[in-house]
Amino acid sequence: MSKFFQFIAERLSAIKAGPAVPDAAPGGARPWDTEGRYDDKIISAGSAVQLIPPGSHVFVGTACATPRTLVQALEQFPHKAPDLELVHFFTDGMVPHDAEGRATTRYRHRSFFVGADIRAAVRAGQAEYLPISIARVPELIGVGRIPVDVALIQVSPPDRFGYVSLGVSVDVVAAAVQKAKLVIAEVNPHMPWTLGDSAIHMDQIDHLVPVDTPMIEFHHQFAPEVVERIARYIAGIIEDGSTLQIGLGRIPNEALKYLDDRKDLGIHSDVITDAIIPLLERGILTGRNKSQQRGKIVTSFAMGTRKLYDIIERNPLFSFQPIDVVCDPFTIAAQKQMVSVTQAFAIDLTGQVCSDQFQGEFYSGIAAQGEFLRGASRSPGGKAIICMASTTDDGEVSRIRPMLLEGEGVTVPRSEVHFVITEYGVAYLFGKGMRERAIALIQLAHPKFRQGLLDEARRLGYLPADQTLQNLRAYEVEAERHVTLKDGRQVLLRPSRAADAEGLRDLFFKLPPDDIFTRFFRRVHAPTHQDIERLCNFSNENEVGFVAVTGPREQEVIVGQACYFNNVRTNLADTAFMVDPRWQGSGLGSAMQQRLMEHAQARGVQGFVADILPQNAKMIALARRGSDKVTVERDEDSVHVTVLF
Repeated sequence: MSKFFQFIAERLSAIKAGPAVPDAAPGGARPWDTEGRYDDKIISAGSAVQLIPPGSHVFVGTACATPRTLVQALEQFPHKAPDLELVHFFTDGMVPHDAEGRATTRYRHRSFFVGADIRAAVRAGQAEYLPISIARVPELIGVGRIPVDVALIQVSPPDRFGYVSLGVSVDVVAAAVQKAKLVIAEVNPHMPWTLGDSAIHMDQIDHLVPVDTPMIEFHHQFAPEVVERIARYIAGIIEDGSTLQIGLGRIPNEALKYLDDRKDLGIHSDVITDAIIPLLERGILTGRNKSQQRGKIVTSFAMGTRKLYDIIERNPLFSFQPIDVVCDPFTIAAQKQMVSVTQAFAIDLTGQVCSDQFQGEFYSGIAAQGEFLRGASRSPGGKAIICMASTTDDGEVSRIRPMLLEGEGVTVPRSEVHFVITEYGVAYLFGKGMRERAIALIQLAHPKFRQGLLDEARRLGYLPADQTLQNLRAYEVEAERHVTLKDGRQVLLRPSRAADAEGLRDLFFKLPPDDIFTRFFRRVHAPTHQDIERLCNFSNENEVGFVAVTGPREQEVIVGQACYFNNVRTNLADTAFMVDPRWQGSGLGSAMQQRLMEHAQARGVQGFVADILPQNAKMIALARRGSDKVTVERDEDSVHVTVLF
């Protein structure tokens, strides 16, 4: 490779400002072209941009393969090329800026993604954002709906068969190259050769501009505590054998750090970053359970550091494909346990998501989130996840809103939203009504905004006028416990939430009349809204409730409920339990009793008291367990049990 660039240096030193094509190479031969086949293609960047016809639609390559030398030559050309439009996806270092951060580009831009490179130009009206799925762009380029006359790209040096690799950015580049009448490529020895469908023949390239510049590197910023908490929630619902699409968001990439105890994960993603490296090094990314391209890390472009680029260099583990192939929703849906994670800017109480605007300004883009969310939601065992911090970075504005604001477009309709995750927990919305959605999302909001959201939800008619929300604290994820019962079945014991109302209503109707009577001390044929509220809507201060659930989080079934109510005068708490008849005798009652005692003792409660009907022998026996300091008093109507810790 050093001989090649020694030759290139000699060639470039011989190029004058006038000639567009240099003379033949001294001696004729060089390591990558033993027959001198490409002499007539080598050209300087300045000469290359002179060949772009006026009025052209010029495609610019993507991300860490942005052809900066060519674009800079175009911007610095003495005479501005007339009426050029630059078309691109996600670029880095393409748009020049002044000292105040204003874009100083001389051309019009049309962009499918509003990253930091183009944001100032969009704000100033020098660039136009196209809100379209990037997976549909190759199709529109192919039929001419998105015109491409010229393609400026970056490639690897050619091999002896006359092929170059598109390297770290296949995405929409292949479609642009096929459609363009003029293709100008920077050839860079630092561009890794990637496998899959990333090679194009030199016959498709009109001119080569040799460059010897390090690859653009991409680094995620330091993750604050809020991001870490969200990432842990995301990781908590990703199971062994899942196939992951992560994207560029800081939160989804942080989640990969907490998957180091999983097995046989796979990758099928529009983009990969350095976040996959630790999992790869630990042998976790085997792709063994993938339904398609088993064992392969399938992607369309990479944004990372030199370490990632060295790993993917001619590595058969990686398969780089065009974006429309990777993001085909049927291919995504065919993967078992496909997990898609999308970072959003805002969500309203009905579940409408905005992920490409914030407070009226365009950020990022639609990318391929629609295809991945739909595909993951239809995948066997798949999970479609929306994640975001509950507030803006300064903590002053809630990202969970009664309604999206003016200037916040809907990028994910409420009908397509499944999991929503903030630093305050996980909600599952798919198939849920407006009341359930509103309650679940309010409980994901920052506690200081919950009362205001509740008031607005009642005003908008999403919630009944008498709906309350007793707990304005953060959800106690640390209070969750996975328990294996004596019959081998497993349950999750977790703090109850107001959103558990429907699940508790279902549990109520599974109980026989005698169990209902012993729980409520009265005959109840159908619980009122207030009855259900008392079973799940706790302040979590002196009133604490737990539910026992089974099944995946998106389809939890409540099989038990336990609560305690502390009397601040005596510091003794009344307890109450409900257990699904199919789970009685499994040890679930004892497990819930033990969990209540642990929680109450940690809060400084001195003991439990319970009034139990004399005929309820099982509950009397349960109340006496867990302590040798038990007092039992009987009268005609009930048995009064006191248990001191």
